[in-house]
Amino acid sequence: MAMVGQMMMQRENSSGSINKHLDSGKYVRYTTEQVEALERVYSECPKPSSLRRQQLIRECPILSHIEPKQIKVWFQNRRCREKQRKESTRLQSVNRKLTAMNKLLMEENDRLQKQVSQLVCENTYMRQQLQSVCNVSAPNADASCESAVSAPHHSLRDANNPAGLVSIAEETLAEFLAKATGTAVDWVQLPGMKPGPDSVGIFAISQSCSGVAARACGLVSLEPTKIAEILKDRTSWYRDCRSVEVFTMFPAGNGGTIELLYTQTYAPTTLAPARDFWTLRYTTTLQNGSLVVCERSLSGSGAGPSVAAASQFVRADMLPSGYLIRPCEGGGSIIHIVDHLNLQAWSVPEVLRPLYESSKVVAQKITISALRYIRQIAQETSGEVVYSLGRQPAVLRTFSQRLIRGFNDAINGFNDDGWSILSSEGAEDVTIAINSAKNPTTSSNSLLGGVLCAKASMLLQNVPPAVLVRFLREHRSEWADFNIDAYAAASLKASTYGCTGIRATRFTGSQIIMPLGHTIEHEEMLEVIRLEGQPLNHEDAFASRDIHLLQMCSGVDENTVGACSELIFAPIDEMFPDDSPLLPSGFRIIPLHSKPDLLNTHKTLDLTSSLEVGPTSGSAAENAESSSSSRNTRSVLTIAFQFPLESNLHENVAAMARQYVRSVISSVQRVAIAISPSGLSPSVGPRLSAASPEALTLANWICQSYSCHVGSELLRAESSSSDSVLKTLWHHQDAILCCSLKQAVPVFIFANQAGLDMLETTLVALQDITLDKIFDDLGRKALFSEFAKIMQQGFGYLPGGICMSTMGRHISYEQAVAWKVFEAEENTMHCLAFSFVNWSFV
Repeated sequence: MAMVGQMMMQRENSSGSINKHLDSGKYVRYTTEQVEALERVYSECPKPSSLRRQQLIRECPILSHIEPKQIKVWFQNRRCREKQRKESTRLQSVNRKLTAMNKLLMEENDRLQKQVSQLVCENTYMRQQLQSVCNVSAPNADASCESAVSAPHHSLRDANNPAGLVSIAEETLAEFLAKATGTAVDWVQLPGMKPGPDSVGIFAISQSCSGVAARACGLVSLEPTKIAEILKDRTSWYRDCRSVEVFTMFPAGNGGTIELLYTQTYAPTTLAPARDFWTLRYTTTLQNGSLVVCERSLSGSGAGPSVAAASQFVRADMLPSGYLIRPCEGGGSIIHIVDHLNLQAWSVPEVLRPLYESSKVVAQKITISALRYIRQIAQETSGEVVYSLGRQPAVLRTFSQRLIRGFNDAINGFNDDGWSILSSEGAEDVTIAINSAKNPTTSSNSLLGGVLCAKASMLLQNVPPAVLVRFLREHRSEWADFNIDAYAAASLKASTYGCTGIRATRFTGSQIIMPLGHTIEHEEMLEVIRLEGQPLNHEDAFASRDIHLLQMCSGVDENTVGACSELIFAPIDEMFPDDSPLLPSGFRIIPLHSKPDLLNTHKTLDLTSSLEVGPTSGSAAENAESSSSSRNTRSVLTIAFQFPLESNLHENVAAMARQYVRSVISSVQRVAIAISPSGLSPSVGPRLSAASPEALTLANWICQSYSCHVGSELLRAESSSSDSVLKTLWHHQDAILCCSLKQAVPVFIFANQAGLDMLETTLVALQDITLDKIFDDLGRKALFSEFAKIMQQGFGYLPGGICMSTMGRHISYEQAVAWKVFEAEENTMHCLAFSFVNWSFV
């Protein structure tokens, strides 16, 4: 009995502890009113303090019987549920993206399998045709060739009547869909672009079709109609688009619309004309619910712009291109973008033609930019993007667009915008343009007489554009003049001293970069630069002399293929409002990617042949070729600086601007030499091969003839081997050029590296340059007066003077030596050689 009583007492004690434990609040059930009261507090403060919880119990009668610890546990559980809900939402979003990406990759895989099957069939067919050609007789082959040649071409449709336009629209739609999702074009993945759930998209280019073509597909969390609306507004996302004008719009079948557009695009550099397009755009909805916007050029001028309006443009062609936008389950869209263009590369200098023949450039400038812009808008809409200084995303995008548009306007200088070239005597390396109709400020300052722009372009060798732009951004004091920046800033403020001069200020050399925002992949940054200045006068000791610049920097990633690098800035007020006037200046560096087989298809009996790769095989040859292309890169640098123009000081401002831009060019050249990999690696330069005996022979002839005529050695006597002579001649600091006198007009056949840099040309293009083209009038007179003496005694000295590069830039040299190059042990003249001593760009 005693034992039973003891057990009963233990049970009562256990029951009491359980009740006490339940009373502590861990398992309390709350009424609906209590939950609503707690939820109201949670919405204001998810993690209330102990004092706040006690205050809640006192102020809310329905919670008065609940312990503070119970309230604390409820808020802990509520935060945990909220965290789980957010994580569940995030995982569902990732799952939808992965599902859509998987669907996209499966479609891409199906397309590639179809392409492989098609290529196998074509290969089999070609083998059969080749076999049949080998078996047939020659007359039959000739007859078949004649019949193939006489096949009629397709006639062009009349694009001036609606029925013809509808037919063209349907044909454009079919061709575009075949490129976007079919096998009409052999697409190759763009280097450096890897698909994935967090990537912008899948990008490809074509290397075999006519013209240049690029393709992109990706996921966007926007509805199809919104995406189409954004992409149709081409001026908002395509930075090189100047204007898009809709001439005609009428409905087509299936609820679609047909538009006739006239589009103008900017030229990226001062060395090329701008492009325009006369196109048909067809918007329709497919049976599966996909939205399509396709476009192509129309033949002839049709009802397009007048001749006067398009006089400064070269008409380019747009082959069937456009956007295929498919809605996704659960929201968002899958978009396919195709850009297929013929940019008429014949209309630009040969050195720039790779820019207009590269599908990689089109991919970066148009295709990828379109997809990135849409994703940027989607992220801003969802609130994922955070910007500094309290600026709205749309405002910052507008600032970037205004900077680039103002810079493009300055580079192109269109007449209908009010630009005119300031006349000067002779050729100028720096072009001065004036726009008297443009007011750089928002005030009506009568002293300001418009805007003056000083611009120039130059060729860079072995200088990575991304590295150069980063240096220019981070080390502004190495090239910029603080007083010039202060003059432009003071003029734009339209203050009492803004147009009559600036106060004496000393630049401290310090710049502070304040970021405003960046795009989703950090390929473009917008920032405010503060340049710290100190007044030199004691009475102005407390006055601020800091200068603020709004700056846009892009293309700083060295691994990006085909993208240009830019640094564009404009002086602004410290508290710059959204409508601040901008006068952009800056730099644009455009890489030029030559075709890999360019040197292999042009062989001459000179040192050009020595630049080819020796007999290698397999991957070794490919690695050598890629290594050479990475070292021997070329790019075009375009510089444009704008200055507020005072109505009575045109000549003074023009002289100041020309001198300043020349000093900037000189500084940039010095920086380019310092950061060029060619100055660090002894292996940089041409890869010489023993398989080119003509090149070694010509190098020996040049040196032996110089020693025989002049009486001194052209090269240092480091080694007598032929390979060493050729390499030393190639790396000689003076510009050495050889021209053949066998033609009616002397034509260059060889130049060493310094000679190519001086003329700003390539070995292939060198053979199109005649001797008289590089000299000015004084230089030609000096050459003609000494020519008879040179031919008589075998050599001669030309006084220092000015010559000109193929890019139109002036080059000064201290002296030029000319001598006849004889073939070894013969009295036969092979060519005439020149050595320009201590040359430099003016």
